[in-house]
Amino acid sequence: MSKDTRVAVISIIVENESVTQKINEILHEYRACIIGRMGIPYRDKGISIISVAVDAPQEEISALSGKIGRLPGISTKTAYSNVITKAEI
Repeated sequence: MSKDTRVAVISIIVENESVTQKINEILHEYRACIIGRMGIPYRDKGISIISVAVDAPQEEISALSGKIGRLPGISTKTAYSNVITKAEI
């Protein structure tokens, strides 16, 4: 069975440092679809900014973003590209 996958970037703003371990656990759970990630601590503001590039079915991207976004003190936004490919699963 093949499914369409999309390339997207999930932007994460971390205002609650105590959930960092949980974010990493969720990202590890979705590691197969992660292309790369970049984290930037913004110490002057007391926040961290994380960008995660993914290639997965849209439902999986939404699930990943939703799980992280439901954590306290976390904001997420997802930007989808128009790059859609077939993936064998």
